[in-house]
Amino acid sequence: MPDFNILTPAGWVRGQLQHRAGRVLNVVGTPCNPDDNDLPYVLPGFIDLHVHGGGGSDIMEGTAGFATIARTHLRFGTTALLATTMTAPAAQIRQVLEQLGQYCEGRQANTARVLGVHLEGPYINPGKLGAQPNHAHGAVLAQVEDYLRLAPIKVITLAPEIAGHLDLIQALVQRKVCVQIGHTLGSYEDGVAALAAGATSFTHLYNAMSPLHHREPGIVGAALAHARYAEVIPDLLHVHPGAIRVALRAIPCLYCVTDSTAATGMPDGHYKLGSHTVTKCLGGVRLADGTLAGSTLTMDQALRNLVKIGVPLAEASQRLSQFPADYLGIKERGRLQPGSWADAVYLDRDLKLTAVMVEGEAVEIENA
Repeated sequence: MPDFNILTPAGWVRGQLQHRAGRVLNVVGTPCNPDDNDLPYVLPGFIDLHVHGGGGSDIMEGTAGFATIARTHLRFGTTALLATTMTAPAAQIRQVLEQLGQYCEGRQANTARVLGVHLEGPYINPGKLGAQPNHAHGAVLAQVEDYLRLAPIKVITLAPEIAGHLDLIQALVQRKVCVQIGHTLGSYEDGVAALAAGATSFTHLYNAMSPLHHREPGIVGAALAHARYAEVIPDLLHVHPGAIRVALRAIPCLYCVTDSTAATGMPDGHYKLGSHTVTKCLGGVRLADGTLAGSTLTMDQALRNLVKIGVPLAEASQRLSQFPADYLGIKERGRLQPGSWADAVYLDRDLKLTAVMVEGEAVEIENA
């Protein structure tokens, strides 16, 4: 078997990845510089913490689409993900969460592991919906606790300026939920206060939040000045490459998400995004009024885009694997080392995906 350039927490190794029973046994080989050879790469599997859909299916449509979504994203190297909900009436959110709670208990063959749920709303500012349906409202702890009983909610996005939300952040942190600031008209001071209360990240940085101005720094300013973690969508459509580079310099553990929709992996056309109908055309997904509505980005393309704008491959990999895992407090994913889950992506020298392995299972990829 030929050697690979394998990225480990200690650096690049020229050799072989050994695994058994779904776990990495060892990475056998010698330290190397991939620039000194022409061997293909093995990187940790990608972890996407913001997935609304894929393969024509939307998370809010329920159980029938979950496997399709997880299978679609695995084809592009995502070995673990968070199923991300849309703002909707409480009854619909409860129904979807109950179904996700059952789905997250296992993993079907040839699908990515669904680690849990990212609840994106309804606790957002109705004046900054972006592509979210207009069902936003302030949070009540009793309702949140009800939702937490239904599914493993790992992340909740909220607007910190809404009355009562700072207290809610503290309550969620006590319940081991990661709180992200997003879909917000809040001020810089609101962002700083949310971080002080325990919020730890920002949802799709720059998008659907008050922008940076030199006299009113806004939520973007709070993120750039104080955040350790934040999401960014590196499709080069949601955020200009220059703005991504600003965030890379300012936020140590900036990590990449797709904010992907049902249109991901599908031809141009009309698709569902929660209660909205969106249109995929010219590489983007938009509402009828032209508002960007999620993306069709895949994580393998996110990797290539980061490298394209000058990010070294090893660092780009961290921002698609290790940092998302670290953000969730997961030490057994996002890195290739003894004892970790055997989640890996195999890429050629052009960073085109050739194979994927999830929990030791080799998966055929149609787009290879």
